[in-house]
Amino acid sequence: MVFKKAKDYHKPGNPEVPNGLGVIYVLGSSAYLFLLYFFDVNSDEALTLAACILFGGFMGLFDDWVDLRWRYKALTPLIASLPLIAMRKGDTVMATYLFGKVDFGIYFYLIIAPLIVTVTTNTINQLGGLNGLETVCPSIVMAGLMVVSQKRVLLIVPLAILLLLAYFNYRGKLFVGNVGSFSVGITLASFTILSNIEQTLVIAISPYIINSLLILGNILLFRRRAELILKGNRLTSNGIRSLQTLIAYKRELTEHQIVLICSLIVGLTTFLAVMVWTAT
Repeated sequence: MVFKKAKDYHKPGNPEVPNGLGVIYVLGSSAYLFLLYFFDVNSDEALTLAACILFGGFMGLFDDWVDLRWRYKALTPLIASLPLIAMRKGDTVMATYLFGKVDFGIYFYLIIAPLIVTVTTNTINQLGGLNGLETVCPSIVMAGLMVVSQKRVLLIVPLAILLLLAYFNYRGKLFVGNVGSFSVGITLASFTILSNIEQTLVIAISPYIINSLLILGNILLFRRRAELILKGNRLTSNGIRSLQTLIAYKRELTEHQIVLICSLIVGLTTFLAVMVWTAT
């Protein structure tokens, strides 16, 4: 199988690397979930999650093809939330930090579920660009969600495939592309809704949310985009415009060091999310 190659701009010489291998995650995860449905193992949830991953994967693949502008890309996850809405999956009673448990009724499917899917998918997609970020960090969050959910069987193969891709992605041998980051983001959001563990997800992906707020704030207020500067084989930044540039601000770090620091931060928030869930 031949994949279109993309330049790795964070390495000397900008080597070209096969891109879009997230399609392996989409196909492998969907096939596994359809098998669960066939053998009647969490069948309704398995079918819904498979449909969401397929929708999300297609949206990401479409973006890889036509390179959508962010204003349009941000809305594409709404389409991927259609299986959740159509099949009415997820508990409409959701725990909130300020108001306790709230029953949103039909508005859960019309507003809350699409919002969770859209925010999660876009924030996961925005924390990328360095080898390993799009695979290692989501793997940590996915493992945390599995710990707190009784439906963890749904994520056994998706996590295994994601870890396999992470191994090669971290070494700079492949990119998962938007098809990968979109489908992984959809997986995390949809599984969270199916398991009714929304609070756990919010805490776990808080670094992703902070990263997106930094990016959007700089673009909307100052028209400045996040950028890492390559100096030899190290990266640095002259401004705080994303989580990556915050870590590399006025210091020179290797790509792997930045990825490991990001992974550590996500690991800490995911651990905190699990601890909060355990205490409630």
